[in-house]
Amino acid sequence: MSDIKKSILFIHPPLSKLCEPSPGIAKLTGALNAAEIDCRVYDANLTGFMDLLQQPVKANDTWSKRAFRNIEKNINDLSSKEIYSNIDRYKRAVMDINRVIQISGRVFDVDLSLSNYSSSILSPVRSEDLLQAAEKFERNPFYDSFRTRLLALFLEREPDIVGFSVNFMSQALCAFAMAGFIRKRFSGIRIVFGGGLITSWMNIPGFKNPFAGLIDDLVCGPGEDFLLDICGGGNKILHSLTRYDYSVFEMERYLSPIPVIPYSTARGCYWQKCAFCPEKSEKGGYQPVDIRDIGPDLAQLNTPAGPYLIHFTDNALSPKFLKYVIKNPPKAPWYGFVRITDHLADPDFVRGLKASGCVMLKLGVESGDQAVLDALNKGIDLDIVSTVLNTLKNAGIATYVYLLFGTPAEDAARAQKTLEFTITHAHAIDFLNLAVFNLPAYSEDARELDTVEFYQGDLSLYKGFVHPKGWNRDKVRPFLSKTFKKSPAIKAILNHDPPFFTSNHAPFLVMGKENQWDVSEN
Repeated sequence: MSDIKKSILFIHPPLSKLCEPSPGIAKLTGALNAAEIDCRVYDANLTGFMDLLQQPVKANDTWSKRAFRNIEKNINDLSSKEIYSNIDRYKRAVMDINRVIQISGRVFDVDLSLSNYSSSILSPVRSEDLLQAAEKFERNPFYDSFRTRLLALFLEREPDIVGFSVNFMSQALCAFAMAGFIRKRFSGIRIVFGGGLITSWMNIPGFKNPFAGLIDDLVCGPGEDFLLDICGGGNKILHSLTRYDYSVFEMERYLSPIPVIPYSTARGCYWQKCAFCPEKSEKGGYQPVDIRDIGPDLAQLNTPAGPYLIHFTDNALSPKFLKYVIKNPPKAPWYGFVRITDHLADPDFVRGLKASGCVMLKLGVESGDQAVLDALNKGIDLDIVSTVLNTLKNAGIATYVYLLFGTPAEDAARAQKTLEFTITHAHAIDFLNLAVFNLPAYSEDARELDTVEFYQGDLSLYKGFVHPKGWNRDKVRPFLSKTFKKSPAIKAILNHDPPFFTSNHAPFLVMGKENQWDVSEN
């Protein structure tokens, strides 16, 4: 470790959803600030989107002309509360903004949306394509934006280190384009890549850094210790384990009616038994924050005045934490992902969650067939699921239900049972996420299947497989589109789902409907 403290610039690259800041960077910033390290944050995703939305692009059809004409109004609407009480107005604003983004991306042969980045030329799972993105950085649709912003930031104060937080596949090509620009213009800068996607890549068996010469360091897992060491701040992670700093973000610019504060009570999942779970193969373990630290930590978050929404980003909030939050309400509305347990079937317990500010819970139901759930080792019983859904409904807590189709244990008959279960409980389901199963390439359970290449590339995290029951993707997808989604009860739920923003905006639709934006007023 050097005795001289070094400065760092954190970058959140495009493309991810525009509704909240990066919790990983907020956490890293909190740790480095505690060690008195000079660190700045550049949310290139937010800035890049906003810059792209202002660029003039030729629009020929009526929809596109309307979308470009109303872009400022639609952006302002999504940042206000009123539109969330009218699902039709909300959806129109989102779709119009997305239309502008889509047209802007076409100029660069990129399929852009508010939730995804897909190039027709380059693949984010091929290291040679990522290096090409770095070499041809000027061909990135966000180039004009990040070039201008990076030059200004470096002119203001050139950092010693630039750290990229790359959590999603949709960020990879843009992150490498930005890294390529920095390497060419500022050759002496140390470039560090970390985040969830980098961690997954580094857990690929036999992985060797294919980006030498461009990226100096790849960080697997939490980055606080590594960054404190190379920045000369010492190892102070034990004193700043849960500290987040959101003061470094322009909270008012995100497309949300009130600020969203992401917060995690643990790293990893406390269950860790589900079949085909990539976390088991990555062996990250479960590391909860000391329950005694959570209350003070939430209280010291650097947040704007007024109401805000807490987004608990855990893979699954533990029953221990849920008991804690009932006794120690955070004085703000909140939502998060939970496993279905007996606790949530207890009306008194659920009413306690509601009183604590819980607006919505995300539930991994996965299947309406018990045999499928048992094969996946989900550890949940459909009778309990039924009781939980009704109990949450009665307490006024919205549900965002996740269903998974095409798993190895499922067939057409068992998928039909999921359809029947969903229809029966449609009255207690507010939002639905329907997904087709992707086989994690390096999970232990994948070894028992006849696998084939899914995405061509040395960094692919998934494989295709020959379904043991013949229930392959080419049969699952038509079932979903032609049978499952045709049910009037299910169609009504899907019509209420927020396009592109999905679960990140769903709490606002609930709060808008109930006109309940600040639980501290009660």
